[in-house]
Amino acid sequence: MKPTKDAKKPLIVLTAGGTGGHVYPAEALAEELEARGYRLMLITDGRGKDNYKGKLGQMPNVAVLSGGVVGKSKLFKIQSLIKTAIGIVQAAWVLWREKPLCVVGFGGYASFPASMAAILSGTDLIIHEQNSVMSRTNRFLAKYAELVGQSFKRVKYAPAQERCILCGMPVRASIVEAASKPYPKLSASDTMQILVLGGSQGAKILGEMVPAAVQKMDKNLTKRLKIFQQCRKGEENDIARAYEGSGVELVVRHFFENMGELYRNSHLVISRAGASSVSEIAVVGVPSILVPLPTAADDHQTSNAAEIVEAGAGIVIPQRELTPEKLKKIIEEWALDYPKLKHMSECAQKAGIKDAARRLADGIEKTVIRR
Repeated sequence: MKPTKDAKKPLIVLTAGGTGGHVYPAEALAEELEARGYRLMLITDGRGKDNYKGKLGQMPNVAVLSGGVVGKSKLFKIQSLIKTAIGIVQAAWVLWREKPLCVVGFGGYASFPASMAAILSGTDLIIHEQNSVMSRTNRFLAKYAELVGQSFKRVKYAPAQERCILCGMPVRASIVEAASKPYPKLSASDTMQILVLGGSQGAKILGEMVPAAVQKMDKNLTKRLKIFQQCRKGEENDIARAYEGSGVELVVRHFFENMGELYRNSHLVISRAGASSVSEIAVVGVPSILVPLPTAADDHQTSNAAEIVEAGAGIVIPQRELTPEKLKKIIEEWALDYPKLKHMSECAQKAGIKDAARRLADGIEKTVIRR
């Protein structure tokens, strides 16, 4: 564990899994809490220890054992349960030694040991639910949590409202900063920038369908297109080849560091409907075509996308209905209808919550003070 810089400051423990949907809100909250004078610590598993970037990588962090059980063999599940039980004991020892004001959990199986240790040790537990359908883990933890922060207005399986607050999804400072800049203009001669995102695991379907749609477009349009596409690691060359001869300007990466800049300069986002992506798209105000992951637990990505659709900020295409022809038609129509895009951008920003980290931090402080 890294040495504590200032043991006199009150301590808040954060715990999160390793995917972007858990890490980004934890990092945004960490920035807000540090600005308020709190000392922070991260409890995660061996995959995350000392591997986080940004604010999470700067704070003391402790690794405990944990394991996932969804979709695994019986032997693997037994091994995971044993590891998780040991992880709970390890996390409980850390909480007993450090005596934090509270533990804030952001989901992912790596966060369960510390969250459970908080319940067993009598430490206040606050959880943040990123999706519009509460995860099975958070459904259990929410029974004992002092406060549940919601990213969406409607969250299925959420507890009684007196223990819930609508705070939104805390997004990175660079995303909030991008929201202050105007939606880019687009005339018939301007370059149209499209951002294609596949979530933390990439999206094979978008790597197939978007290039195929572009190849069917009129060359007068494709030569105006600039596409930034995120993909699975190792698929960069395959996707680049799929665009060959189309005339588009293309940048393909497994990971983009400058997401705030990409969002703000894009006229359209084609994306999965993970909570982080949907929230970032709304905060910045980018029209979107959302393709929910069909295997997401409880079909939560479709529910995530519902508020964007209801706000008039984008459309949803179920993966089974996604075809190159459909994508081609939508992009061609929108490329020639800037007023429509501008209106969708305005609707997206109205649906987005820019101060989610502040709202969640306020809720945490009120809960801790009340207790």
